[in-house]
Amino acid sequence: MSDLPNPLLTIPAGTQVVARVAVRDAAGVELAPAGAVGVVVAVPEQVEGGAYIVRLPAGREVALRRDELSIRKAQQREGVLPAAPAPDALRPFIIYRCVIGSRAYGLDDDTSDTDRRGFYLPPARLHWSLAGLPEQIEDHTAQETYWELEKFLRLALKANPNMLECLYTPLVEHATPLAEELRGMRDRFLSKQLYQTYNGYVLSQFRRIEQDLRTHGAVRNKHAMHLIRLLLSGIIALREGTIPVRVSEHRTQLLAIKRGELSWAEVNAWRLALHQAFDAAYAVSALPEQPDSAAIDAFLTRARRSMVEA
Repeated sequence: MSDLPNPLLTIPAGTQVVARVAVRDAAGVELAPAGAVGVVVAVPEQVEGGAYIVRLPAGREVALRRDELSIRKAQQREGVLPAAPAPDALRPFIIYRCVIGSRAYGLDDDTSDTDRRGFYLPPARLHWSLAGLPEQIEDHTAQETYWELEKFLRLALKANPNMLECLYTPLVEHATPLAEELRGMRDRFLSKQLYQTYNGYVLSQFRRIEQDLRTHGAVRNKHAMHLIRLLLSGIIALREGTIPVRVSEHRTQLLAIKRGELSWAEVNAWRLALHQAFDAAYAVSALPEQPDSAAIDAFLTRARRSMVEA
């Protein structure tokens, strides 16, 4: 990450920094050369004149502006390691792109965004480089997120709902033969771990709802809708061994929640009933205790080998 001299970025006290310029006293006498290392002991909000107070190794404290400082760890990375590839440079290596979110669920309306997700498989030379690779690339404006293949597989093996929905969505826009191979073995990711993971996501969503109730006296309907949708999905996954992305059977009720036509008391009663059904589905689920990580690991090895240049 580049450490540009951004005045909006506050460097916390205790951070080791590097002087971009020679440090001088009021008379112009050099106290330390450019490149000197120090520790921030006071931030601009605490200092008259809005400068950072930096303690040098010999113990002397000097005042420096943000544009006269670099964070030592960031500068060290930049000075020693080659630059990592820019996100746009990785786009040609996207091997899978799909649509998830409300359009995939069948819960979209005229205001809904199109959320695209997927994964990329860079050539081996980028994996071998000291520069390293970003684990994901994002374009918030376009509502797109893509994960490096290994990162995607690791998350899917942990039953991350977003990754599983990527593999089960009916809206696939681009898939190479390797990506199609992975979709063909998507059931290898499913296990009883899904029960813990989905419960964790549901509890996180419920905490947001409780916070909204405390703060605003009302819930965000979209949060409530997705809490219910996730529970419905988890129940079917445990019972039937598949991830139901489209929610046609419950579309009317879910959209009623989204429009605020159901009270929170009604939604919460449904939530509690679904939790009981989720527990019951877990108790009788035929899913294995663990996902088939060996098969997924073998797939990743084949995928990596395919990107070794002649």
